[in-house]
Parts: sequence; structure tokens; C-alpha cells
Amino acid sequence: MGARSLRSWLTLQRVAAAVAIWVVGSLIGVGVFTLIYGKAYSYLGSDPVTCTNCHVMNKQYDGWTKGSHHNVATCNDCHTPHDSIVHKYWVKADDGVRHGFKFATNTYPENIQIRDTNLKIANDACLYCHSDFTSSIHQTVPEGEQLSCVHCHRDVGHK
Repeated sequence: MGARSLRSWLTLQRVAAAVAIWVVGSLIGVGVFTLIYGKAYSYLGSDPVTCTNCHVMNKQYDGWTKGSHHNVATCNDCHTPHDSIVHKYWVKADDGVRHGFKFATNTYPENIQIRDTNLKIANDACLYCHSDFTSSIHQTVPEGEQLSCVHCHRDVGHK
């Protein structure tokens, strides 16, 4: 390898290193910005005000404050699973990424709708807290089907 090709190779390495540093630095910068400006750390807790970090959830929050569960349940009580801490934070992370993407790209629908997977989690939460009351009702549901609490109680969580 001649001196000229060695210099070219070293220059190429420096450029590649500079690009790599820029990419990694940008990712770290965006991550830190998201953690601080987006208050990402607040999602580790269970304060319902956290859900209003993103203004599109204000209507849901206001509905919760007027709802019958305001004094007994938070957003996490109804919208995260009760089976394990890992599953709970997996759902929170999945929802957070989806909400963050829709918020950042301004693609939230006018009327926010719950996804089927989240509806199942919310329904399971109803049954978790109200199992004593619903056990007799559950006996009337055909085998293999699940009782849908929100079918009759749509406005309970968000008036």
C-alpha cells in the first residue's frame, strides 16, 4: 500500500468515525430530549396527570376526573395488566411508543379509539377488581367467550 492510498484510507476512516459519532450523538441527544421534554420518566409511575403530558389525552383525563372510578382507580389500574410487572411495563412501553409516534406525526384520530388488545386488558382489569360481583354474571356467558364489561358500562372510566 502506497503513501497516497494509506492517506486516502485513513481519511475514509476519519470520515466514517465522524459520521458514526454524529449518528450516535444524535440518537443520544434525541433520547435525552425525549426523556426530559417529553417527561418520559413520568410514565414509570402511576399519576394520572402523566397521561396529559400529551394534550390529546386531556378529554380522557377530564372524563376520568368526572367518572365513578376517580377516587378508586388510576389509568394504570384499568389500562395495564395485573398479571405481572413485566407485562405491565411491556404494555406501557408498547402504548407509549404508539402514542408518541402518533403524537409526533400528528396522526391521532379525532375520536381516539381503544385497540382490541387494550380493550381486553381493560376488560380483564374490570374483572380483576370486581371478580366477587361478576362471578355470578360470568356463569351466563357461553363457553369460550368473555364478558364484555364496556358493552354495558362504556362511560364508567371516562364519563
